[in-house]
Amino acid sequence: MFKHRALKAATGVTALAALATLTACAGGTSNSGSAKMKVAFLMPDIASTRYELFDKPLFEAKLSSLCADCEVVYANAKADPATQQRQADSALAQGVKALVIDPVDSAAAATIVNRAHAQGVPVIAYDRPIPDGKADYYVSFDNEAIGRMIAKSLVDHLKETGAKGGLLEVNGSPTDAAAGLIKKGIHQAVDPSGLKLLDEYDTPGWDPTKAQNWVSSKITQYKGRIAGVVAANDGTAGGTIAAFKAAGIDTVPPVTGNDAELAAAQHIVAGEQYNTISKPIKTVAEAAAEIAYGFAQGETPAAPTSIFDTPARLFEPTVVTLDNLAVTLIDNGPFKTSEICTAAYAEACRKAGIE
Repeated sequence: MFKHRALKAATGVTALAALATLTACAGGTSNSGSAKMKVAFLMPDIASTRYELFDKPLFEAKLSSLCADCEVVYANAKADPATQQRQADSALAQGVKALVIDPVDSAAAATIVNRAHAQGVPVIAYDRPIPDGKADYYVSFDNEAIGRMIAKSLVDHLKETGAKGGLLEVNGSPTDAAAGLIKKGIHQAVDPSGLKLLDEYDTPGWDPTKAQNWVSSKITQYKGRIAGVVAANDGTAGGTIAAFKAAGIDTVPPVTGNDAELAAAQHIVAGEQYNTISKPIKTVAEAAAEIAYGFAQGETPAAPTSIFDTPARLFEPTVVTLDNLAVTLIDNGPFKTSEICTAAYAEACRKAGIE
């Protein structure tokens, strides 16, 4: 189960309170003797550690608090669209009343939406949208804002430090619509910055190894000319950092990230990664549980906005650099100092004033 302290999030509190009015199992009560109401929670991969460590247990805990007799049908597709399709079919065969899905392949997931709707099951797109299939709801962070925020943070830093050279851009998976939104946001900050974009890459499956291999080739091609790298998440950031280290470059140029994984926090402390994005997953996971439960009860949760013609609720994240890492990821976040400041990072933590 979830062992970290949950991220505190002011954003969305009012929205969550409003959604809570949809629940019919006040105080976690339920109809005694009735069959458990099942809700599917289908996650895309294990390349990002967040799904197993954060999203799953937080979603399960919230649904349990809403309805003691509710059951989560959980599955992780491990980056395989066909596997996710089978998992969705299995969940539907088990009689789920709502299906929450973070799609491996946003286009392929349209089939899942259609099959669920054919059985009268509402679909909530989670974290990643499904543009080609009209889900009943989309709950996520503002992915376009994420791309814009990490890129602008890096651009501002490079200008302040007078760094010379251009940028590499390591985007997410070309089959992930959320990655497309992040990429769009990145360009909103990079294109007018005056910094030259040397090259960019869409990373299949968000695979850190593929990101590393591509960056390695660009280090050779643009030797001495790379001022920074805009990486779309912490996994591709890790692959980028590994590429520079493998090339024998002692000082890694500033690299962005997204997801605030433990490894990213350590990279930031060590000066190997410039930023990441803290997304209070507790907020979005609990919102998804309340929305799914509302739909399962026959309600239609209110949506303050829409995206891809789908009712949506989007939450705002926070950029994390060394300047606010201790406050954001330790004081108000999921990690303990001891988790970040292991033996390998103890000296870096001491220099950063994190003890």
